[in-house]
Amino acid sequence: QAYSGTPPEEKEKIVWVRFENADLNDTSRNMEFHEIHSTGNEPPLLLLIGYSDGMQVWSIPISGEAQELFSVRHGPVRAARILPAPQISAQKCDNFAEKRPLLGVCKSIGSSGTSPPYCCVDLYSLRTGEMVKSIQFKTPIYDLHCNKRILVVVLQEKIAAFDSCTFTKKFFVTSCYPCPGPNMNPIALGSRWLAYAENKLIRCHQSRGGACGDNIQSYTATVISAAKTIKTGLTMVGKVVTQLTGTLPSGATEEEILAHSNLRRSPLVPGIVTIIDTETVAEGQVLVSEDSDSDGIVAHFPAHEKPICCMAFNPSGMLLVTTDTLGHDFHVFQILTHPWSSSQSAVHHLYTLHRGETEAKVQDISFSHDCRWVVVSTLRGTSHVFPINPYGGQPCVRTHMSPRVVNRMSRFQKSAGLEEIEQELTSKQGGRCSPVPGLSSSPSGSPLHGKLNSQDTYNNFTNNNPGNPRLLPLPSLTVVLPLAQIKQPMTLGTITKRTGPYLFGAGCFSIKAPCKSKPAPQISPSKSVGGEFCVAAVFGASRSWFANNSGLKREKDQSKQFVVESLYIISCYGSLVEHVLEPRPLSTAPKISDDTPLEMVTCPRASWTLVRTPQWNELQPPFNANHPLLLAADAVQYYQYLLAGLVPPGSPGPITRHESYDSLASDHSGQEDEEWLSQVEIVTHTGPHRRLWMGPQFQFKTIHPSGQTTVISSSSSVLQSHGPSDTPQPLLDFDTDDLDLNSLRIQPVRSEPVSMPGSPRPAADRRGVSTVIDATS
Repeated sequence: QAYSGTPPEEKEKIVWVRFENADLNDTSRNMEFHEIHSTGNEPPLLLLIGYSDGMQVWSIPISGEAQELFSVRHGPVRAARILPAPQISAQKCDNFAEKRPLLGVCKSIGSSGTSPPYCCVDLYSLRTGEMVKSIQFKTPIYDLHCNKRILVVVLQEKIAAFDSCTFTKKFFVTSCYPCPGPNMNPIALGSRWLAYAENKLIRCHQSRGGACGDNIQSYTATVISAAKTIKTGLTMVGKVVTQLTGTLPSGATEEEILAHSNLRRSPLVPGIVTIIDTETVAEGQVLVSEDSDSDGIVAHFPAHEKPICCMAFNPSGMLLVTTDTLGHDFHVFQILTHPWSSSQSAVHHLYTLHRGETEAKVQDISFSHDCRWVVVSTLRGTSHVFPINPYGGQPCVRTHMSPRVVNRMSRFQKSAGLEEIEQELTSKQGGRCSPVPGLSSSPSGSPLHGKLNSQDTYNNFTNNNPGNPRLLPLPSLTVVLPLAQIKQPMTLGTITKRTGPYLFGAGCFSIKAPCKSKPAPQISPSKSVGGEFCVAAVFGASRSWFANNSGLKREKDQSKQFVVESLYIISCYGSLVEHVLEPRPLSTAPKISDDTPLEMVTCPRASWTLVRTPQWNELQPPFNANHPLLLAADAVQYYQYLLAGLVPPGSPGPITRHESYDSLASDHSGQEDEEWLSQVEIVTHTGPHRRLWMGPQFQFKTIHPSGQTTVISSSSSVLQSHGPSDTPQPLLDFDTDDLDLNSLRIQPVRSEPVSMPGSPRPAADRRGVSTVIDATS
């Protein structure tokens, strides 16, 4: 193009991007991926792109050849989701089974045409092309979320949830905190739990734990605190300048929202998170108040001091990452629930992920599949890669340099008894979240932390629940800095310079070399339209390997060579880039051991240009039966029928794979159980992996006599009772000439197997007592 002088192709403007989880890449319910480790069959990436006119769906399978699945131009789309097949049972059947897969869309002009813009959700069938359901609202919709149980519609300060099978309303929440944006009402939807920002803290429902002070123990801590006072002055100046120049963003500022809220009911409290269980929560309004019971409320806790901007669950749903409107620190919480109520649950603050000291709004959070890496993308177009462990603790060479997740404690730590010594020390000194005032060892001693420590309710917890293992000791908070910060290039040309021969571009269906077009003028992301730069990130198996070695067959171990999966980032210019992440021990470390900190090398390996041009044809339903989305929906629905013990519609008779439809649900006979048990290998002991002299493995304890009846010896059959006045004259099975019998204590019938440090003991027993020796052992 540069040589011939033809103008570069016009591209359509991208408004939002999102990586989707649907039936097509559902590894747990799609039978195609069940043999994933033996066949190397990896799920494709599914990508949704929203344009100023219409939207598009892409699939990037493991082969690396991008395939367009859906494309339409019907006006601007605010949010869209491909709904997964719902969970069904004998009591609950899917009303839309023959119409699936369904696409939920929130468009500017709804199906009715009369309602205000973005006020209705239309559900289209990709099988037949017809609209099967339209849900109307009075206020604008901000986002859609879905899982196999519910469809969640996010409105301003409200959330409405609908059943996946019938699309009737299940429950709604009206007490959300108003966030200034870009995400007006941040929520996180896991496979079963729903987290949202509550507008007040209700003490009787508050879970133990929550956010602790950010103890940044770096050498910059003092500089940062000094800089904060200057920064507040600068932001004030900045706001005045932007107001004068008239470039203030359209969203309401934080102060305006708070002023608006103060006019009405009691003042709102920012930074509070409530997690509800979408299965057990009552139908109708979900209300967290002093008078309401805690049915369905899993946890309720303070997460930040500022309003919450973005939230996400990890794949297992046990970890929650939250970010506030400042974007300096992101918090990682572990949710430990209690079957009684949310006040008995514990929320462990495992990590504070420290991004930096400039303000940035977070737009996307993504976990790796093994939950050892989390990527947080901001509106400046930067993706920050943080290492974490699902159980907390400092990320190091041992935890992040192996392809598999390692246990919390190494074999050395377990056998050396280091953890018990550590626990004894912390219990003496008062832990990080110690109930004793003034003993919190958090250096910054944040005011939020102080409020939590002086909870009156804490005493009730310890008195009522001596056996609640969720409460203490809380794990120590770890501050983690990003190992990599990946900034999105403005154009493809800028990557080409850095990556050289590795780069390839994928057009619609083919892989071709990158075009040498003239790079567009460089503009910084903060200066782009509206000052925002939308990106989305996801982890997945490497696809660049296939492209560079297309002739070779992929070996089974080929995917195992990478410790971390590749990171895929799509920018608002429509270029999807695969970044290869290589963690390694810190190069400045004098000696590499298990606890050596990490550093990371990142390198862009492959690129796909997926942005649509006005010349492209639309790709609209109805689709053929062999369309990937339809095939995936059929496979998952079939699997759901089998799980529920029902006969799939249109099936030709009994299935050979499982003997009968109800074989998965029914109880097997005892004989089969025995056969199954014989296949189980039970390991009760592993060989000595440490030498005896390498650590304190044995403890010698004194056994104290308790009772009058004594056993003479294990091989002797004589039992002799005696009163306090009698002198014991034991009959022993060996020659007693050389023994001083007074010094030999007779073994009592009952003894304390291990004398615990805290066990009460008579004063007489504390004097020097000789150890028992069994004569025949």
